[in-house]
Amino acid sequence: MNVFSPLKIIFITSLISLVFACGPQQETKSNMTSNLPELLERSEKIQLDKEWDFSQNFYAKQLATLSKDPNNADAKINLAQLFTKEARVTGEHGHYYPAALKMLDEVIDSKPKDQNQLFIALTTKAGVQLSLHNFAEAKKTGEKALRLNPTNAQIYGVLVDANVELGDYKAAVAMSDKMISIKPDIRSYSRVSYLREIHGDVDGAIQAMEMAVKSGYPGYEETAWAMLTLGELYQQYGQDEKALAVYHEILNTRPDYPFAVAAIGDIYYNNNNPEKAAGYIQEAMDIIPEVGFYIQMAHIYNDRNEIRKRDEIVAEIFPMLEDDEANGHNMNLEYASLYLDLLDNPDKAFEYANKEYQKRPLNIDTNRMLAKIYQAKNDKENVVIHTKAASVTNSAHPELEALKASLALR
Repeated sequence: MNVFSPLKIIFITSLISLVFACGPQQETKSNMTSNLPELLERSEKIQLDKEWDFSQNFYAKQLATLSKDPNNADAKINLAQLFTKEARVTGEHGHYYPAALKMLDEVIDSKPKDQNQLFIALTTKAGVQLSLHNFAEAKKTGEKALRLNPTNAQIYGVLVDANVELGDYKAAVAMSDKMISIKPDIRSYSRVSYLREIHGDVDGAIQAMEMAVKSGYPGYEETAWAMLTLGELYQQYGQDEKALAVYHEILNTRPDYPFAVAAIGDIYYNNNNPEKAAGYIQEAMDIIPEVGFYIQMAHIYNDRNEIRKRDEIVAEIFPMLEDDEANGHNMNLEYASLYLDLLDNPDKAFEYANKEYQKRPLNIDTNRMLAKIYQAKNDKENVVIHTKAASVTNSAHPELEALKASLALR
């Protein structure tokens, strides 16, 4: 979230000045590169030595390429992919996702003769749209890419995700089968895991995610994310000790990975140790400005009846969500959860959840959220409707199980 104002990379500015220091032609090229989105300085804890050096050097190389050839499609695609990675690592979604889309749209709008360039640009754009929770748009973009290259595994991964979020689970399974038949790797195993989980096969989901982790490179961001997801599977289905071990293992290979730090805090919170939980959540907040960490801390203050502190952090949360929205990020379910679970305002929660329902009425997560909201509003008829809609895949999600138990629908 671009709430704070990270420093820009000074040495990049110096490099550009050196490369384009003389002559009117160079000055024109310098002006072109100065209009490109900037790489933001990472906080010290997530610079990770060689990884951050590589990112900076890679960025500088793309700028140098574009200074010579302002229409170079490969350099723009490379920048877009760098920006999406930095968004995940730093939490600066409001800066990086629009920056990535700017680069990709320039490539797509130029109608490159090289169809592989167009394919990569469309596939990458669909991935960004997924990250922004613009799922219908992601599916359309992904389908355009698929028509250009039906033998690439990555595009099937995009379409797995889009179909899951839109509630077309049969299509998602078909796309997953196609993906893993082309390339069984960390990305395809991760999709298999998620599909197994939402279809109620928790053991199978854990097994597939373990395979995803084993197929990744230790210390890489995508491997840390797969390990985090494995830990969350353990945690969600009552295996806290295994989850905790995974989170600590992440930190051994990728120190200060903020999502693992916060996940450890979440385990302590769920086990009635708010003091220890707060320490970990604060540590995660100090690493990156991720709105989910702020919401976790607000829950801790709320449970401890520290209402003034809760209200102070809520006053920070809303601008963070608004910043995401202003930069194209659909935050309907995040708002719904905030109003329902933290602020005890089911009517306001319903406004946002219903907006999301209008976009994707078949999605089980959206229906589960609506069922929870109707339960808070004592509207049993609609609790039943949306609980049944959330159960179409036979999901064993604990929240869904609790809803079914309350309605005697087991």
